[in-house]
Amino acid sequence: MDKVNSLAIDLRQVSYRAGRSRILHDITLSIPHGSITALVGPSGSGKTTLVRLIAGLLQPSVGCIAVLGHGSPDPATASRIGYMAQSDALYNELSGQQNLDFFAGLYGLSGKSRVQRLEQLMQWVGLSEDRKKAVWTYSGGMRRRLSLAIALLPEPDLLILDEPTVGIDPVLSRQFWQEFEHFRTLGRTLLITTHVMDEANHADRVGFLRDGRMLATGSPQDLREQTGAASLEEAFLTLGGR
Repeated sequence: MDKVNSLAIDLRQVSYRAGRSRILHDITLSIPHGSITALVGPSGSGKTTLVRLIAGLLQPSVGCIAVLGHGSPDPATASRIGYMAQSDALYNELSGQQNLDFFAGLYGLSGKSRVQRLEQLMQWVGLSEDRKKAVWTYSGGMRRRLSLAIALLPEPDLLILDEPTVGIDPVLSRQFWQEFEHFRTLGRTLLITTHVMDEANHADRVGFLRDGRMLATGSPQDLREQTGAASLEEAFLTLGGR
């Protein structure tokens, strides 16, 4: 397998402007198949814009993006990508079950496999007992769990999760990360944004973002050794010049 085909995500000098504001500056990032990459940075650092570009929801102002071997956006890869946005895109008047069933239809799931998939996901995210409740009654954490279930519906090759554990209790957060690591063993690729350094330690690779610039990428251990830091947080502060 050549270098290009071994990559799930390949960004080359990507920049993004919104009006007169430059949100991202010359981002280069390569992510191999079957790995977990965490993008870490404070609010406003450009994490959400970057994952929206990778998901094909935005187009770069400058640079090239390849996802699963295709230029992005590309309809050929859309069904192979699961995307969980930072803001939950749910139908509040429908129940959790109805929301999941609606999106299952969009993904083309049908018959017995559809019923089994919905049951499996509801159990996994801990919403089986609340499946018939209207989403407007859900807590923030419950909404995040339902959004994650929707992203997992197509059993994607690439799973892009924007702050997936916000509002979720530590026990469920730990369960999520255990499942993320299981997905990796199945050969799937995960790209996760987070501002929680402890979570980033579970990733194979970490990308430090600040002010729309990629400060560094590497394994958690490499980044600590590179900066002589005892923790990822220290490494981030060192690389950011603070």
